[in-house]
Amino acid sequence: MVEQSALLGVISVALGMVLSPGPNMMYLVSRSISQGRKAGLISLGGVAAGFLVYLVAANLGLAVLFAAVPELLTVIRLAGALYLLWLAWKTVKPGGVSVFTVADVPPDSPGRLFTMGLMTNLLNPKVAILYVSVIPQFIDLDRGDVLLQGLILGGFQIAVALSVNGSITLAAGAIAGFLARRPSWLRAQRITMGGLLGVLAVLLAVGTTA
Repeated sequence: MVEQSALLGVISVALGMVLSPGPNMMYLVSRSISQGRKAGLISLGGVAAGFLVYLVAANLGLAVLFAAVPELLTVIRLAGALYLLWLAWKTVKPGGVSVFTVADVPPDSPGRLFTMGLMTNLLNPKVAILYVSVIPQFIDLDRGDVLLQGLILGGFQIAVALSVNGSITLAAGAIAGFLARRPSWLRAQRITMGGLLGVLAVLLAVGTTA
């Protein structure tokens, strides 16, 4: 149903995007550092719920849309490539702030932590564009059910995002202290992630990742 190259492409994009600072990571790290790992993991549960909302809503609509207008995949591929280039520039540009340089936030109840994680993800432009402009270009109309392909690819993206964010949430305090003492390591991380996103953008634009 889904080619291995498409799965690898989605995993690569998901890794590049989840490792670049964004609203989800900043919120999870803030909670983990200021309120503890348990609070960070509860917040991560809300983020996971947000991914599921996007997964179902986007794929139900896209399945119908792509069946009616197959050429839209080309437009989406180019839009996704432009977005990755913009994200790469944001990652490496001078004056960027580390996701691990966060301000303390007041403690909240588990219910509020979950809800804030959910809303942070639902209002995250990175996730919206990922599901509308990036993942769909890995769908092959000649390989059967478009909806099932979208759900499988999105499922892999969610697995990658939760694995990375979960690991960062658990290690946020130690990572923040480590990078605070080694600013050159932080710059190297930003350059590496920005370079990866730039390469992925080029590959998407020329259609070699699908």
